[in-house]
Amino acid sequence: MWFDLSLTQWLVLIGCSLLIGMAKAGIQGTGLMMVPIMAYVFGGRPSTGLVLPMLIFADIFAVRYYNRHAKWGHIVRLIPWAAAGVLVGVFVGARVSEAAFKTIMAVIIFIGIAVMIWRDLRKLESLPDQRWTAPLTGASGGFATMMGNAAGPIMSLYLLAMRLPKLNFIGTAAWFFFLINVFKVPFHVLSWKTISLQSLALNLAMAPALIGGLYRGIKIVKVIPEKAYRVLVIVTTTAAAAFLLR
Repeated sequence: MWFDLSLTQWLVLIGCSLLIGMAKAGIQGTGLMMVPIMAYVFGGRPSTGLVLPMLIFADIFAVRYYNRHAKWGHIVRLIPWAAAGVLVGVFVGARVSEAAFKTIMAVIIFIGIAVMIWRDLRKLESLPDQRWTAPLTGASGGFATMMGNAAGPIMSLYLLAMRLPKLNFIGTAAWFFFLINVFKVPFHVLSWKTISLQSLALNLAMAPALIGGLYRGIKIVKVIPEKAYRVLVIVTTTAAAAFLLR
């Protein structure tokens, strides 16, 4: 029973709901931080289905707010490759053990952290937009988001290659993640069976925390020093991912 949770599980779920809301409000890296924490407490595969509806709920807010800034040409170009990556993730995730699933999640998270650090050290503002950029980042991002809802750093690299102004960047990302997250739902329901009426009811109970995270994130992003925040996210996420390998 999803509602038969311990106090620790409730606290983790509420905290991660806040983190999801903060991530969608623009605090980069926060979404990646909650992935290994949820996987450690609730299990790798079950946690992906538990988190997905909350991501979609937060995506709706982001889409409504930044809708007019989305660049649909870029989204259409990327979605087919990401969908292919999702399908590969569905196949792999349905056939590996829980231990192997957690290991794959940890590896994906470590790659995401490496990408974040590389971007920070190189101070990247743009990337060359080659023919292979969309297929490679789309497929790898689709696989990462299906296996662990952890495609943020990978997809940010592609969005950098688009050389979009800030609001167009955010609006395009909002629509991309909303569409690909909705695409994942049937596979969680029918193949992995990680989304049920009970888990959706639990998601609904987390709505206040999610909304609180959205509004809190808007305020926090204005006052937290960027460098200190990035170090905190990287250290915390790395430690949490390391626990998945135990």
